[in-house]
Amino acid sequence: MKQIIDLKNWKRREHFELFRQYEEPFWGIVAEVDCTQAFAKAKQLGVSFFVYYLYQSLRAVNEVENFRLRIEDNQVVLYDRIHASATLGREDETFAFSFIEFSNDLETFNETMLKEMDVVKNTTGIRLEGNNLRADVIHFSAIPWIHFTGLSHARNFKVNDSVPKISFGKLSDKEGKQMMPVSLHVHHALLDGFHAGKFYALFQQLLDE
Repeated sequence: MKQIIDLKNWKRREHFELFRQYEEPFWGIVAEVDCTQAFAKAKQLGVSFFVYYLYQSLRAVNEVENFRLRIEDNQVVLYDRIHASATLGREDETFAFSFIEFSNDLETFNETMLKEMDVVKNTTGIRLEGNNLRADVIHFSAIPWIHFTGLSHARNFKVNDSVPKISFGKLSDKEGKQMMPVSLHVHHALLDGFHAGKFYALFQQLLDE
C-alpha cells in the first residue's frame, strides 16, 4: 500500500523541485558499521551473516520514513513497507536480480531468502522482470571480496529511478572488531544526510541487539 504526498504542503517541496531537475540527483556515502555482535548472533541463530545483516538493514530502512518515499508519475508516494531486491551470485560467476519480501520475523525472512537464492541458483539470466522491477524495494548488492572506501553505480538516466541503493563490503578485523563498509546511494529530492545518518545509527543499533 502507498499514499500520495501532498506536495503543496510538504516540508520538502522546494528540495524536491530543485533536485528532481538534476541530471544526476543521486548522492552517495560510505560508512563502516561494527558487525562483531551481529556476526556472532547470526552464527548462534544458524543463519547466514548475509541474511542476517540484510534483514537488519531492512528493519532500519522501514523505520526511517524517507527511505519509503518514491517518485512516481511526477508525484511523491510513501509506501507502507519496503522489501529487498538484491543481486544474488551463482557458481558460474554471474548474478541475477531477486525479490525478497520483508518480514519482521527473522525465521520467515530467512525461509523466503533461501527460496529465492535457490531459484537464482537454478536459473540463468539476469531476471530483470516481475517483482524485481517493483519500486517498493531497496536495491541491495554485496561485494564481500573488497573492503571498499568508495563506490559508484551504473545508471541509466533514461529511467526515472528513485530507489535507494545499499551495498555491503568485506568484513575486516580492526582492533578486534569486525568492521564492514556500507555504501548508500539515494535520491536527493527525497533524502538528505540527516536521513542517511538516521539509517546508519539505527542499523548499527539493530546489529548490536
